[in-house]
Amino acid sequence: MNDEQNTKDEQLDELSFTVTGYISKTPHETFEAVADPEQLSKYFTTGGARGRLAAGAEVTWEFADFPGRFPVEVIESIQDEKIVIEGEATEHATAASTRTTFEFSPVDDGTRTLVTVTEQSWRTTVGGAEDAFGNCMGWTGMLAALKAWVEYGIDLREGFYK
Repeated sequence: MNDEQNTKDEQLDELSFTVTGYISKTPHETFEAVADPEQLSKYFTTGGARGRLAAGAEVTWEFADFPGRFPVEVIESIQDEKIVIEGEATEHATAASTRTTFEFSPVDDGTRTLVTVTEQSWRTTVGGAEDAFGNCMGWTGMLAALKAWVEYGIDLREGFYK
């Protein structure tokens, strides 16, 4: 058995996932489309975003298709490079909050951006897997909506979930 196979057979302490996408905008433009509540409200938080994704800021997100206001705690924000947030978890998480990290990496001499979204803190149970897979779908949709919005001005989320 090779080392890669041994690694893939290891038991997990928690579930996590990573999704990625390329955006044909600079890291600065892409970062701002995520950090700026006005822009985020145009393609992702259809009920509105309040507060910039800056460390220590009071931030809430609302979704017209998933009613309720969701508090978001910004753990870290490095301009044009990284945003780390935490949100209240369900009983299927390994902690009281799940942690999501957005990374913005320059590609093609900085004319494009690779966005990497990683979420962690899910239990290795059926409920943990269901919640993790559901959020994985949500962050994948967010990346597609981000690309459509910043590159073409199209709101993909409108009517997608209801």
